[in-house]
Amino acid sequence: MKTILITLIVSFGLAFLLGILLGLFKKIFYIPVDEKIAKVREVLPGANCGACGYPGCDAFAAAVAAGEAPVNGCAAGGPSVAAKVGKVLGVSADSVKNVAVRTCQGGNTIAKDKGSYVGVKSCSAAKTLGINGTKQCSFGCMGFGDCVEACKFDALHMGENGLPIVNYDTCTGCGMCVSACPQGIMVLVPENRKGSIALCSNRNPVKTAVFKQCKSACIKCGKCEKTCRYDAIHVINGIPLVQYDKCTSCKECIEACPTKVLTLVEGLVKVTQ
Repeated sequence: MKTILITLIVSFGLAFLLGILLGLFKKIFYIPVDEKIAKVREVLPGANCGACGYPGCDAFAAAVAAGEAPVNGCAAGGPSVAAKVGKVLGVSADSVKNVAVRTCQGGNTIAKDKGSYVGVKSCSAAKTLGINGTKQCSFGCMGFGDCVEACKFDALHMGENGLPIVNYDTCTGCGMCVSACPQGIMVLVPENRKGSIALCSNRNPVKTAVFKQCKSACIKCGKCEKTCRYDAIHVINGIPLVQYDKCTSCKECIEACPTKVLTLVEGLVKVTQ
């Protein structure tokens, strides 16, 4: 019994001593926390998706408070979170939400396959196996859904035609699908953008080969460029590129395109909620 009492007394004594030492260490090595960081972190959604360019929300909050990251850098939170962060820091949070757009129409009935693919069902894997994709168009969507897997907001799903479909009600413009696509066919555009956009990534300069590879590809005819009265569209490196400060959404280039590569962004990006 005496041994037990001594053991208990020694244990409590050690615990008391350790408590005092921990308290002293806490005071000696205390690092003050910026109140702004805590407040910014509180209004962030906590997705830790990494789309802001930082490892997580904690790191992003610290960067914003230090002026190293933009107030509207949280793609997952969008304009509403940007406004809250701006309010915490006392700065303007004016921002335009970006959304993802798929710049390829080469679905499984449009673009021809090279043959039967038996490798890992991944776009990035097929891209790196030395065959440069599974379709005759080496620039188009391979349809394995790497972008869908990367999306943390349920904003992408694979359609019956083997192409990813964007749900613009849930798309946050985080850019994760853009990073995941080895073909570079997923791009971010401002949600309020107006004007033409080319839904093709085939840069093959051989016109006859392009049409054999995909029925909905740009054949580099230049009709869109010749038709535009506002000098707003030019075929650069095999793809029609639009200068949006000149484009009026007149649709003349769209009507002139023989393979229907062009469409209006405002008709493509539709938010219902």
